Amino acid sequence: MPEDGGDLACWLDRVCDECGVFVDDEQAHTCRKPSTSGTEVGLDAGDRSTPSGDDHQAVAMLIVDVANVIGSRPTGWWRDRAGATRRFVERARAAVADGELDIPVTLVVEGQARAGVDESDIDGVAVVPAPGAGDDTIAAIAAAHDEVVVVTADRGLADRVRAVGGEVVGPTWLLDRLPD
Repeated sequence: MPEDGGDLACWLDRVCDECGVFVDDEQAHTCRKPSTSGTEVGLDAGDRSTPSGDDHQAVAMLIVDVANVIGSRPTGWWRDRAGATRRFVERARAAVADGELDIPVTLVVEGQARAGVDESDIDGVAVVPAPGAGDDTIAAIAAAHDEVVVVTADRGLADRVRAVGGEVVGPTWLLDRLPD
């Protein structure tokens, strides 16, 4: 991705249509299909409603506004944004390994936090550095897929996601599923 940002449409062709992973041009990609168990993104039968109260169907992709989720708790993250992001990614991968979250999970990082992690797709958790504003990247990924849940408390981003048919949950939903 260009360091200076650029038009989002210029890199959307790198998103796998099936699973939403950002694919490096030189890298072979094996699509990771979500499970068909009906419990994608860690939702179980007792936790299948959206904030609006509607019934929630199985979700194909979880997209996380990492800056927003990290920033939702006063942990001192602002002193070391890159380190806080690295620790968050480790916790998200551990939650997937522990079965608390189902794949695919896409973590969008932006700004100074990008220095803490490399673009990657490891064990169903993709780290996507936003070329510009993280919200624009998240909205573009959500628009490119039919079934997504975005984790954010950002009202403007939530409106954009809902406008393209996505679901939105708050940071607590995700933080409750991550190991300490």
